[in-house]
Amino acid sequence: MTSPAPAPEGFEHAYAEVNGVNMHYVIGGEGPLVVLVHGWPFSWIEFRELLPLLAARGFRVVAPDLRGSGDSSIPDGHWTKQDEADDLHELLRHLGAENAFVLGTDVGTMTVHAWAQRYPRDVTRLVLSECFLPGFGLEEHLSGLWHFGFHAQSEFAAKLVEGREEQYLSWFYPQMVRGGITDDDHADLLRTLTRPGGMRGGFEHYATVLEDGRNARAGIKVEVPVLVLHGEYGLPSDVLLNGAREAATDVRAEIISDAAHTYAADNPHATAEALTRFFAA
Repeated sequence: MTSPAPAPEGFEHAYAEVNGVNMHYVIGGEGPLVVLVHGWPFSWIEFRELLPLLAARGFRVVAPDLRGSGDSSIPDGHWTKQDEADDLHELLRHLGAENAFVLGTDVGTMTVHAWAQRYPRDVTRLVLSECFLPGFGLEEHLSGLWHFGFHAQSEFAAKLVEGREEQYLSWFYPQMVRGGITDDDHADLLRTLTRPGGMRGGFEHYATVLEDGRNARAGIKVEVPVLVLHGEYGLPSDVLLNGAREAATDVRAEIISDAAHTYAADNPHATAEALTRFFAA
């Protein structure tokens, strides 16, 4: 596979062997650690503009590619959000950190919630964004989310879109993005999604959501402070907010103006300000 898009100034690409996965990540800055976890069909590049803004505010920032996504390896078979949480736990140790401020968006929100449940000492403060949370609201809305059922048939779905990846993705992008994902970003995402197994790797994030929901309901209640974040033109905020209030003890919410589902790319300055306020509180 060809090389990733250039990292922002002051950041670098790196890899770590974690939990049987060769995980790619972008890292830079100095200070308390912030981990940013992307959604589908994105990668670290969803946070390309946000990374240096947080570094300038005194944070060390890492944006990993989840297993199956971006430039990380694609394991065989299915995996759960608990497996992805194990990956991130090991990445934290690889970086020499005991804990971090953690943000997830879209399917990354599902992953970081599992991480906070599975390894509560890893997560100092938690940001959940632009998602319906398994076990806490997602299941009641699955009938209106056609792509969840399609993507859950990961191998079959990947075969159907093979050779048509760009056309398939073009249906999603206009509904997700408000100007923040550039043509170069799209090209880099397509580079990773058209590698062997690339679409299946992304679809695997959907293959276990019912199991993820059962695991989440059986898990602990999150006790660290939680921020529920949405773009002004993103998903309806009430589903995640109500779910978070059931799943966690200390929840507040904020909206990023002039931004859609990809709020960190659409309005990175407002996102950096909101995160800095929350992390420093």
